[in-house]
Amino acid sequence: MSDEIEWWEYDDAAEMAEAVAGDVQFIIESAIDARGAAVIALPGGKTPLPIYQKLAAAKLDWKRVTILPTDERIVPLGDPLSNVTMIGKTFIPKGARVIPIVPQATADYKAAGRSADALMQDLHWPLDLCLLGVGADGHTASIFPGPDFDEALNGPRERRALGVMPEPLPEEAPVARVTLSRAGIISAKALMIAVTGAKKRKVLEDAIAQGAGSPYPIGRVLADAELPVDIHWAE
Repeated sequence: MSDEIEWWEYDDAAEMAEAVAGDVQFIIESAIDARGAAVIALPGGKTPLPIYQKLAAAKLDWKRVTILPTDERIVPLGDPLSNVTMIGKTFIPKGARVIPIVPQATADYKAAGRSADALMQDLHWPLDLCLLGVGADGHTASIFPGPDFDEALNGPRERRALGVMPEPLPEEAPVARVTLSRAGIISAKALMIAVTGAKKRKVLEDAIAQGAGSPYPIGRVLADAELPVDIHWAE
């Protein structure tokens, strides 16, 4: 695990959103300066919404920015459970390219994963940034316990995405998913985590302490991270 895991603590979610948006803006600007484009992965969920609102207000050359979700539920575009739909509502009006990694719902989640992986092979890699959330159960992106857990963690290094079936299915979104693999996540040039609440902080602290033997997916992901990781947390 990276020896450089740094915690950044904030008084509230609004203060965290301001700081994280500023860091993401800097990463995007640096990538555009270096090669004329930026490719970043962003999570779904409610926690990052204030971050995205702050980021969308930044004066960036958005047409040079490509955004993909760290994971996606296998649902139709426009569905309330669709991560890319939520991300797209914020950033497409700014001119960013937002990529639906699951362009249509399908019963074959493995095929959806292969399609997403092929799509990502055409993107500039590694990612300039991967921003992660963490669930109260310790999952990150859509790396959940279940039949595809080992493949998500230990599959070929060149595999960037795969289809997964969480077991048990989360009550709030009982559907199969496509997720970035651990290799896809930890290859990013910058890796950040944004979470709120004491429970998630405790999960993260335990997962980091447990390392490669952690029962939490986030612990298993971070165990292989070699680059510095910034964890942003607010109560």
